[in-house]
Amino acid sequence: MAKWTHVVEMKFEIELVDGMRIGGAGGGLEIGGVDLTAIKDPLSGQPYVPGSSLKGKLRSTLEKEHGLSPNGKPCGCGKLSCHVCPVFGAHMNMRAECGPSRLTVRDAHFTKGYLKVWKQNPVFEVKAENIIDRNRGTAEHPRWQERVPAGAIFQAEMVLKVLEGDQDDRMVADLKNALAIVQRCDSLGAGGSRGSGRIAIRLRPPEKVALASLTL
Repeated sequence: MAKWTHVVEMKFEIELVDGMRIGGAGGGLEIGGVDLTAIKDPLSGQPYVPGSSLKGKLRSTLEKEHGLSPNGKPCGCGKLSCHVCPVFGAHMNMRAECGPSRLTVRDAHFTKGYLKVWKQNPVFEVKAENIIDRNRGTAEHPRWQERVPAGAIFQAEMVLKVLEGDQDDRMVADLKNALAIVQRCDSLGAGGSRGSGRIAIRLRPPEKVALASLTL
């Protein structure tokens, strides 16, 4: 296996322009209750963006951009030249030329500044989604969903592990490209085509850190 030389840390803020639906468990079967609740920290009750959700969104964005999603499945070509496999891992390919996934994506929690705002007014937005009867023009079968309201700000962090021979500048450029696409043309979480999850991203300059420089 190639030598692990350094990491690239990418830190950024995610601000919700529209309410975001990141799903947790169902809200129960009571009449008038919320069908789909937002995912929350079990101790604090605060919503967060799971690293797995953000990582999956970035991967699928790059796969779609480069035509690397055959039959709707994640790319598993495993080539070093691939825009996806070296960073995210080759799907179900144990003999991939590129080796293991390089990217770690942390769960994104409220920034310290927004946490103060949230504690003063810890509310969720409850939004109804309906099926429209096209003959009568009426809404039927409403489903109530919980969204994190617009204005919420999350602190996100990704760590790219770089091995000897990796094109880390290209990898970082691909990740920045994926973030820009999600911000400009797509959304985060469920219901993007119905108005949820538009975001704004504030990215700090990526920082390269040599492993040999790290100490406790």
